[in-house]
Amino acid sequence: MSMLGEFKSFAMRGNVVDMAVGIIIGAAFGKIVSSFVSDVVMPPIGVLLGGVDFADLVILIQQETAEQAAVAIKYGAFLQTIIDFLIIALAVFVGVKAMNRMKKKEEAKPAAPAPTPADIVLLTEIRDLLKKP
Repeated sequence: MSMLGEFKSFAMRGNVVDMAVGIIIGAAFGKIVSSFVSDVVMPPIGVLLGGVDFADLVILIQQETAEQAAVAIKYGAFLQTIIDFLIIALAVFVGVKAMNRMKKKEEAKPAAPAPTPADIVLLTEIRDLLKKP
């Protein structure tokens, strides 16, 4: 099989396509969470902390000069990224927990009994007739 044919069979496998869809949706979800954290969660926290904007929290290592830009550790952006991660992790946890709960309910349902084959029904009737005096 040619390399192109192998790639086509690999790329068209169901689980690869499902994974690609999951990655795309995950990236979009990450953007939503980032916006939620930076635009909804962090402003009230900043107000509670005395008007602090987390994006402005830095440790300045070197002042800006005419030849070089300022060098700073932006720990506020890092804190915001940690909060993003925690919210995403919580959402994934809740989603997996809900799926597991639905799976348990599905497993708990009793399976419908399989219909008895016709030959077994006939043999049962013959046995019952033979048992009669």
